[in-house]
Amino acid sequence: MHNIIRLGDQVLAVASLSLFVMMIVACTPTVKVESPQEPITINLNIKLDADIRVKLEEEAKKDIAANPDVF
Repeated sequence: MHNIIRLGDQVLAVASLSLFVMMIVACTPTVKVESPQEPITINLNIKLDADIRVKLEEEAKKDIAANPDVF
């Protein structure tokens, strides 16, 4: 009779552990990485704007060098 109680305790422990493991697995978040359906568009207006500013700065330096008394 003493062995039956121990066997019941072992079954209860295994069942509790199994339930705990199932609860942990069920609560883990799922992360999915998918490619976008539409193509990625890159706006190049920033690069063009930077080129224009560089050209204007070069022209301003030339104008200042040609007319040092302006400022």
